[in-house]
Amino acid sequence: MSGHSKWATTKRHKGLVDAKRGKIFSNLAKEITLAAKAGGGDPDSNVRLRAVLVRARAASMPKDNIDRAIKKGTGEIEGATYEELVYEGYAPAGVSVIVEVMTDNKNRAVSEVRSVFTKNGGNMGSSGSVAFNFNRKGQIIIAADQTTEDTLMEVALEAGAEDIVNNGDHFEVLTAIADFDKVCQALDEKGIKPTESALAYLPSVTVPVNDADTAAKLQKLTDALEDLDDVKAVWTNDDIADGLLPEE
Repeated sequence: MSGHSKWATTKRHKGLVDAKRGKIFSNLAKEITLAAKAGGGDPDSNVRLRAVLVRARAASMPKDNIDRAIKKGTGEIEGATYEELVYEGYAPAGVSVIVEVMTDNKNRAVSEVRSVFTKNGGNMGSSGSVAFNFNRKGQIIIAADQTTEDTLMEVALEAGAEDIVNNGDHFEVLTAIADFDKVCQALDEKGIKPTESALAYLPSVTVPVNDADTAAKLQKLTDALEDLDDVKAVWTNDDIADGLLPEE
């Protein structure tokens, strides 16, 4: 399999799973609610909901949280009305940034995102201003101790995956958007649990960063964006040289 893994960048930008477990559960609950609202509360007939539930189980999300989020989506219990938004902008050194948001208050969300950009040497852009620097793909990260490369290739490729990259301690499975749910389901049926899975914005063009000061500014910006309650994920096209940031 070919390709260059962006997991090091993705992992740094998404933060440590254990340290942000509460945020992860909150985001998953919003996704479950949105999926249930759009297609109903039965995962057997709602492909989007089924795919989110696979990730929720992989993250060890409590069943009560999952059930409550589904009921909010179907209207069985009251809950906030969420919408999904994507904001684009620029970080120091001309790095492109895409911010995915799930919010019940669009005005609050855009104000907070814009403020973080401004305070950290960046600026918001208009829709489409940086999206052309990214490819939208399904990205599934699987720890090497979960499966063998041969098994993963057999399961994922048969389900429609485009590429599998062996990065030593983990595998990266890439899919077309249309095949992401199907591949996630196939892995789940084989008991292969991902560390992360998402519809990702993977950079097609990268910006080299070779000095520690710029690298630190970029990390500060992305961390601040991720700390916002409404932010689901942050994607950038920086290519930071090894050794410029502390290991997590």
